[in-house]
Amino acid sequence: MQGVPAETDFLVIGAGVAGLRAAIELAAAGRVVVLAKREVTDSATHLAQGGIAAALSDEDEISLHLQDTLNAGDGLCNLEAAKVLVGEGPERIEELIQWGTEFDRQGTKLAFTREGAHSRDRILHAHGDSTGREILRALYAKAKTLKHISVFEFEFSTDLDVSNGRVSGIHLLSDRGEYEHLAASAVLLATGGLGQLYLNTTNPAVATGDGVAMALRAGAEVSDMEFVQFHPTALYLKKAPRFLLSEALRGEGAFLRNLEMHRFMSKYHPMGELAPRDVVARAIVHELEVSRAKDPMVYLDLTHLHAEHVKKRFPRIYATCMEYNVDITTDLIPIRPAAHYAMGGVRTDLDGRTTVPGLYAAGEAAATGVHGANRLASNSLLEGLVYGARAGKIMRDELRPLSVRPSTNQRAASNGPVDAGSEETIAQIQHLMWQDVGIVRSGSGLKRALQQLEQIAPRIARPHTRRACEAQNLHLTGRLVARCALAREESRGAHYRIDFPAHDDARFLKHSIVQGDSIRFA
Repeated sequence: MQGVPAETDFLVIGAGVAGLRAAIELAAAGRVVVLAKREVTDSATHLAQGGIAAALSDEDEISLHLQDTLNAGDGLCNLEAAKVLVGEGPERIEELIQWGTEFDRQGTKLAFTREGAHSRDRILHAHGDSTGREILRALYAKAKTLKHISVFEFEFSTDLDVSNGRVSGIHLLSDRGEYEHLAASAVLLATGGLGQLYLNTTNPAVATGDGVAMALRAGAEVSDMEFVQFHPTALYLKKAPRFLLSEALRGEGAFLRNLEMHRFMSKYHPMGELAPRDVVARAIVHELEVSRAKDPMVYLDLTHLHAEHVKKRFPRIYATCMEYNVDITTDLIPIRPAAHYAMGGVRTDLDGRTTVPGLYAAGEAAATGVHGANRLASNSLLEGLVYGARAGKIMRDELRPLSVRPSTNQRAASNGPVDAGSEETIAQIQHLMWQDVGIVRSGSGLKRALQQLEQIAPRIARPHTRRACEAQNLHLTGRLVARCALAREESRGAHYRIDFPAHDDARFLKHSIVQGDSIRFA
């Protein structure tokens, strides 16, 4: 296979829903290079189970979807961004269908279901619980029909190249251990999230906060980094990955039970199991703490639901759990929360522009303010579609002549598959983030985490392998999350401080914004 070219018109870093949708939009205007850090299927998009939300049914309205989004965002949603999301969403979905996306149907009509904090059945799903996989398949198939799009897998971006105040390309670390340069007239960061900051996460291994870290080093503003959503229900077995158990399971009627087999969610919220994710996650944490068990867990219970319906509706979840000898139709599923989604990211306007010319961002890597302090279930795939398309359009409209710089390849010190030092550093970061910057936070814990991250800093100062670069990016994004969480002396959405348990609208009904070493609220 031919290698990555030295220059292109448009560069998209990330091959999930946002990156591919942007690339499709850009293809008519010039050469598009899409880089995936691993295989295209190694993305949060591919893992997304529950579905994609849109006001398309006869019983729904865009205004209701908007209100649900604002309610979940706990006062911090950017109203205009949320209006764009729900307003343009139906058109983007219709487009997907035209491109061959096979959403589940009841007869000839699209089938809709409901998830937590939605007031209507508006969640589209595909192959039961493989919605993201099906959307990615359709987008990738569409992209392959457009001759100006080139997708390259296993390409690792280390840093943005900034010349005269404008992003003019990126630096790559090849699998041969060489540094390379790729020039572009515009760069889109669609690198996904940062779940690998945490010991327990539903995110793929590639979610190491690379886009946010690269953007910050290039001088861009980042925003809302304290808001990390923890999914309440991830499979909890000793030798199994933290496999996500979709919100849709509770939407279909699954119960949550503690170790005493009691349903407990009614104690915490009037919506019970369908309460917002942050409420459910904190409720589970409280149940784990009061259980006093050596290895506490709670259970997801589907045993009262019709077995054949469960198998048909959730075939992927059923098959995966069976691999670990858990039959979800007859067995209680052991669960704990896990890091799932970052509301914050690289600060952008409604068209994906960042604060650095030539640099754009979309999807989970971006912070438009659309999700506020807590993302509404199944709005993430929709955001990738809507804002990926918008970023592609504006990049196309703002195309500038390419200024190519000669590539200077440099040999890295090492790039073997084993990097024990970086693995150890990453494990340390994940443990301290889970302990002190997780679901429930305190000022003392956040300060302790920052002190420990400061002690780690010298070990990751000069990365020479891909894994060392990931360690550096996790370290930087971990510091960002902890610093913003310490600065926000209140509880809101997914950010909960036991020392400041209430909202403080007078001081903090604002977004945190970081540039360099400074934090402000605006």
